[in-house]
Amino acid sequence: MTSATAPAVPDSALADTVLARLTEVYPAGGDPFRAQEMIAYMKGVAPFLGLRTPERRALSRTVLAGTPAPDEADCAAVALRCFALPEREYHYFAVDYLRRHVKRCSSGFLPVAHALVTTVSWWDTVDHLAAHVVGPLVAADPALAARMDEWIADEDLWVARTAILHQLRFKDATDTERLFSYCLLRSGHPDFFIRKAIGWSLREYAKTDPAEVRAFVAQNTSRLSPLSVREALKNL
Repeated sequence: MTSATAPAVPDSALADTVLARLTEVYPAGGDPFRAQEMIAYMKGVAPFLGLRTPERRALSRTVLAGTPAPDEADCAAVALRCFALPEREYHYFAVDYLRRHVKRCSSGFLPVAHALVTTVSWWDTVDHLAAHVVGPLVAADPALAARMDEWIADEDLWVARTAILHQLRFKDATDTERLFSYCLLRSGHPDFFIRKAIGWSLREYAKTDPAEVRAFVAQNTSRLSPLSVREALKNL
């Protein structure tokens, strides 16, 4: 099981500017009625301002207009401060920001990613963080794969789900031994989100090597849940 101290929020003049603009522009564009629909759809995981994705991203462009490219400390400050705000759209802004700038972050950013994965955890932020933030960090520094070996065993299902999904975009660079071992290690997990992630990760890799995925599933059908098997073979 991983253990982590919450990372400190770095000082960042850029984050000061971004957050000041963001907390002015986003609420002004919100729709309280739509916010209630979003809260219901997302099972009450967080309050919402009521911004649809196209509207939100248009407002984000306004927020970021004229701002410089961030460094790693700026990325950490923006993301951690956004996730400290209650409304979910701020979390989405942080995820989008990190997706855009993850190449500016070193392996030392992983504790920040862990903090985000474990803050108001739900698939809508965790899956993007897994595939588009944690995955690129591991791809850039393969030594971080050892940390994924810790995350896959974590009691927090969202940390484990992140480990399963972090190679989602790796294609030919996928470490298949690690992928398959993770799937088997958590194959008996009772939660839907882990079983679904196992099937999803296998289905995605099947786009690269369908024969290998078919063989893996055939050899392990008795160990994998029916949901995982169904998801893995959906397009085969």
